[in-house]
Amino acid sequence: MNETTPKQRSDNHRGTVDSAMEILSDGGGKGGLSRFLPFMGPAFIASVAYIDPGNFATNIQGGAQFGYLLLWVIVASNLMAMLVQGLSAKLGIATGLNLAEHCRDNFSRPTVVLMWAVMEIVAMATDLAEFIGAAVGFNLLFHIPLWLAGILTAITTFLILGLERYGFRPLEAVIAALVGVVSFSYLIETVLDKPDWGDVILHSVVPQFSGTESVLLATGIVGATVMPHAIYLHSALTQGRIVVKEPRQLKRLFSYEMADVIVAMGLASLVNMAMLIMAASTFFRHGFTDVATLETAHQTLEPLLGKASSWIFAVSLLASGLSSSAVGTMAGQVMMQGFLKRRIPVWIRRLITIVPSLVVILIGLDPTRTLVISQVVLSFGLPFAIIPLILFTRRKSLMGVLVNHVLTTAVTCMVAALILMLNVYLVYQVFVTG
Repeated sequence: MNETTPKQRSDNHRGTVDSAMEILSDGGGKGGLSRFLPFMGPAFIASVAYIDPGNFATNIQGGAQFGYLLLWVIVASNLMAMLVQGLSAKLGIATGLNLAEHCRDNFSRPTVVLMWAVMEIVAMATDLAEFIGAAVGFNLLFHIPLWLAGILTAITTFLILGLERYGFRPLEAVIAALVGVVSFSYLIETVLDKPDWGDVILHSVVPQFSGTESVLLATGIVGATVMPHAIYLHSALTQGRIVVKEPRQLKRLFSYEMADVIVAMGLASLVNMAMLIMAASTFFRHGFTDVATLETAHQTLEPLLGKASSWIFAVSLLASGLSSSAVGTMAGQVMMQGFLKRRIPVWIRRLITIVPSLVVILIGLDPTRTLVISQVVLSFGLPFAIIPLILFTRRKSLMGVLVNHVLTTAVTCMVAALILMLNVYLVYQVFVTG
């Protein structure tokens, strides 16, 4: 096996940085899409969190029960996500520190430890959803026991994370390829299920509900979309990738990173919409409104759309689970290092986070129900990510020329309040009335 040396990895990184610096300077001669390539990557890694198996569960339930009705929720959620992830990327660019490091430097020690503990629980809940999703994908594809599928998932994730030793580009390339598999799979599914495009366009822009259950599912979709660990991770992915100090170059760098965010999050939005469109055009249209599990969705697709469709669904679920599981582990490392100045080997972290997932599989809990509950747990972590992000990005002394505009801060505060209210409602429905 031919491994790259540290020097080769450094040279690969330096080549990307040199190309980016040339573009950021007045003498950058590249044109067209080639100007954007050195800056692409961080948002694509963060966007994986927005198309994880938790999204599969909520989007499929929403489409099966209410047709195209909740498409506008996905559009609105991803616009919120673009704003939040853009601020996270900006924090890393402007300060050279990630969100967890800023929390450590600005809050009291007990507060920092509490935040770290909450985010570790969030990381485990995230990994639970992603790990189980990938295991279900292996199970559906190869008809192997779920426990064996879980072991395969663990091994495959270790291999993906091992690419980090070769530099950031190989890992980004593999994760982008897995995202591409999910995207292409749902492009095929959308073609096969022949949706009513008039209804799709209408419900993408017109907010509507149909009873309390549709509000609850909409809340679940939002809860599965804006992810606290992705907010922490994105600031770390941009903090030392391309370092510039000159104000004009900082603004230009941020504009390129925002292009990365818009493209990556736009793709995630289209994939999420395709999931709901598939469920609406297939299950809702044929009266299968009670499709509530990934296994049922897989089994029901075949008689409705043919054998290929169910196979494509399983492949997309597997790719989603593997990529998001690797990204979740990366986020856990970033948060521990940022909050506590501590790092543990990635394989130890992976083993620790695998344990709850394997326990869930071995005791026979319903995988889809577990996915949904994990999204509820994630809601508890959102205030610990969004509120500090707003506090830091609005400070001129910290952000310099990239400080938030007053309007940006106001809109982000409204978005944060809306997300938090919806998640409180979701927790209330699940644990009090459910």
